[in-house]
Amino acid sequence: MEGGGRSRDSKSALRLGMDTFLTEIKDAFRARQRHRKLVCCGPRNDAFRAFQYACTQRDGGVVVLLVDAEGPVTVPSPGDHLRARDGWDVDGTDAGFLHLMVQTIGAWIVADSAALNAYYGQRFRGSALPNRNNLEEEPKVGIERALFEATRRTMKGAYHKIRHASDLLGRIDPALVRRRCSHCNRLFETLLRLADPE
Repeated sequence: MEGGGRSRDSKSALRLGMDTFLTEIKDAFRARQRHRKLVCCGPRNDAFRAFQYACTQRDGGVVVLLVDAEGPVTVPSPGDHLRARDGWDVDGTDAGFLHLMVQTIGAWIVADSAALNAYYGQRFRGSALPNRNNLEEEPKVGIERALFEATRRTMKGAYHKIRHASDLLGRIDPALVRRRCSHCNRLFETLLRLADPE
């Protein structure tokens, strides 16, 4: 997974937040006594290199990549998007193992305004958040601006991806995110199938 910055502590914090966000997945793997591991790799290119390396290991496992789309997704598959946007060679990679946060992880976070309100408290401006049903249509810059405007006057200060996303991922409701972000729903469906491949 992309994210967590460059420090071990910030990557660890993001892993914990994402692990909570993916509780349904974790429980599904545990119920079937299957192993899974979440790795936060920092910048997107580092995540892709780690993904490529993990795919070369012959341990019988399945490797899934999750990165920000960084812009609108206008092609049929995440692989096509990664080829076109980043020039990444994903030929031969099962399309089901390439996943995007569209257009950025911030879209997932703004999907649950009640959780944001509870986290930021007084002076949080929920009216600044986009209210469209499909948050993946919201440009990355629009998500960033909305989060800034909604949070800048709070005691925690303006939303900061490294400082706040980890905590927020552990608080937002995945069901709300899945309804408003179809790529997130696709990720959940893929991981649930991997937990119970029969």
